Amino acid sequence: MPLTTPTRTAKTDSAAPQATTTGKNQEWMDKAKAHLLQNYKQQPIVLERGLGSRVWDADGREYLDLISGIATCGLGHCHPEVVVAVKAQLEKLWHVSNVFYSEPQIELAARLTTASGLQRAFFCNSGGEANEALLKLARKVQKDRGNPDRYEVISFDNSFHGRTLATVTATGQPKYHKGFEPLPAGFTHVPYGDLEAVRRAVGPHTAAILVEPIQGEGGVRQAPPGFLKALRALCDEKGLLLLVDEIQTGMGRTGKVFAYQHEGILPDGISLAKSLGNGLPIGAMLCTEEAGKSLVPGTHGSTFGGNLVAAVAANVVARKVTEPQMLRDVAQKGEYFLSRLRELQGRLPTVIKEARGLGLLVGVELFQDAAPFIAKCRELGMLVNAAGEKTIRFAPAYTVANDDLDHGVRILERALKA
Repeated sequence: MPLTTPTRTAKTDSAAPQATTTGKNQEWMDKAKAHLLQNYKQQPIVLERGLGSRVWDADGREYLDLISGIATCGLGHCHPEVVVAVKAQLEKLWHVSNVFYSEPQIELAARLTTASGLQRAFFCNSGGEANEALLKLARKVQKDRGNPDRYEVISFDNSFHGRTLATVTATGQPKYHKGFEPLPAGFTHVPYGDLEAVRRAVGPHTAAILVEPIQGEGGVRQAPPGFLKALRALCDEKGLLLLVDEIQTGMGRTGKVFAYQHEGILPDGISLAKSLGNGLPIGAMLCTEEAGKSLVPGTHGSTFGGNLVAAVAANVVARKVTEPQMLRDVAQKGEYFLSRLRELQGRLPTVIKEARGLGLLVGVELFQDAAPFIAKCRELGMLVNAAGEKTIRFAPAYTVANDDLDHGVRILERALKA
């Protein structure tokens, strides 16, 4: 698809017509209901094209996209440098498996280890797989250290780590467990941010602590200042691995390449996905040299992990998000957006409970269920989604303009007043 768009609609409040589910949108949704597994609560539009912070549905209607594939298209839709890199790779070679080396994957590993301070990279296809790799790493390291009884992982209430049986068990939200019992053994949940609760939970079977710097699915809730640093110290004291889930926060979203860098620590391992490939499916687990020695040939693998096409896209992302100006822009835009949302909170104090976030991962918590307001935002021409029942999540592209953020605040205000 060429990188051209139809004439953009004006950003005035009166520009966005009411969304409908007629025409091509409805035709495709009818087909989806006939053939797709009905496991998602999908918004009733069929997205067809995108560029930057704009997407268009099958009926040609334009939307301001301030969720970017759930914190995934950090450089925006169809970023020209990503398009060029992917097209060039498609004309050369698509897939070789990890039986062989490939240059894009090696280059990406070098970029990520340099940016993170960790020494080893493993590539997979998703965030759930990246967290699975962390969990396997923790158990294998402890066994190699002569601690075969250390297999339990401490994670946190309200966390989210994936949809596999292990990662959904690590997730501290019972609603995701329902119907899949009995869950795998070896996971304990404690209150997020409560260091003493973590300390009490550490026992003779504890292998690692798994933590999100910001709980994305849990309502965009940031760890208290100093919490990650205290967890690092506790892990060092008790001989545990500190595992940091950077799937939503990594690759520049918080104004640092990785969110743990705000605390000045180095984890034993981290998981990446989402923004890593700017929308192409790729995940990664990074770890220290010492920890990585435990995953010898035959202990873990992935046929498609680090696929050449996804890797070249991720190399563009890794290059762009390590540029100091890009990180400064994310931090500044995030501060600006949060200030505008807090001004809106001041105007609607009985509707908005709190506006919070870091960089361009922002949540607006309401006093009531967020779903009707998310639907109204879509009708008014803006795409967002929920993080928990009462929080509207914003995760725009790093390239979003302040004018678009202002427009988003105006649409949100109209939706909340409707």
